[in-house]
Amino acid sequence: MFKKQIILGSLLCLIASMSWGAMFPVAHLALQQIDPFYFSFIRYVIVAVILSAMLWFKEGRASFRFEGRGKALLIYGTMAFTVYNMFVFLGQQLMGEPGTVAASIMEVLMPMISILVVWITTRKAPKASMLTSVAIALAGALLVITKGELAFFMMAGQNLMPLLLIFVGVVGWVVYSMGGSRFGDWSILRYSTLTCLLGSAVSGVIVTLASAFQLLPVPTWDTIFSIKYEMSFMVLVPGLAALLSWNAGIKLLTPLNGILFINFVPITTFIIMAFQGYRISSYEIIGTLLIIFALIRHNALQRKSVRGRQNRRSFTPARDAAGDIVKTAQ
Repeated sequence: MFKKQIILGSLLCLIASMSWGAMFPVAHLALQQIDPFYFSFIRYVIVAVILSAMLWFKEGRASFRFEGRGKALLIYGTMAFTVYNMFVFLGQQLMGEPGTVAASIMEVLMPMISILVVWITTRKAPKASMLTSVAIALAGALLVITKGELAFFMMAGQNLMPLLLIFVGVVGWVVYSMGGSRFGDWSILRYSTLTCLLGSAVSGVIVTLASAFQLLPVPTWDTIFSIKYEMSFMVLVPGLAALLSWNAGIKLLTPLNGILFINFVPITTFIIMAFQGYRISSYEIIGTLLIIFALIRHNALQRKSVRGRQNRRSFTPARDAAGDIVKTAQ
């Protein structure tokens, strides 16, 4: 039974990671036809409708109540389904093909970015070993983005803003993921659905106002129909299947084990782009390997830390029990 659980969990996490890796090359094709803001908005309106139907069928009408948490749901939904999607795809579009690689690499940097977010929000400095992993990952990302060319820095004005947009978007998803811990008494489907609904509503307001002031071109039905295959893929695979597969896989494997599968995101991206004719440089390969190494190193250090705490508890059961009583009393 335990072996089947590991196999199933691994398969689900692999499906999710490869789906996200395929997302950026597919989005690159669609973004040549449609504005990234409308692309993101239309995509998640459809996802929100499907999730709402699933939630209604599974948990009933009462599950749509905010229960006094509307403000938090609005913030997290905006960070994930507005900031993440609109900023990442806008940055990707502005950079062209290199933006597809940059967006994929930023995705795998999420565990490292979360370390920095926790540091800033809690003002508690991480261990030196964690910062070392972050530094290695950032060095790898720099190699991928610049392709080892110093000319990149001479064109920093052209590249800085798109990269910043992608980075801010990824931070938005990190915040959303961390916010899920505040809704531990809710099902994953309920949290996902309500945040998606609210985030899509914010996106709707943005595109409506931007179009009213003629800042965004309203896509025609012909434009939307021209990306029907790309949009179908984005809705059904990375939008729904990946979300549900990842959450189920993480539950079976635990986050510590499941997070390693995020390494398949850039690998999948590179494979698809290679078939599309993109020439992958040695610097991009080396940089990606550095990022993967940093993530595995960080994961190994976490495991070592967990085992150390477990060993201390096994050797000092009386003291641990007393400590738990004190904590409970506090």
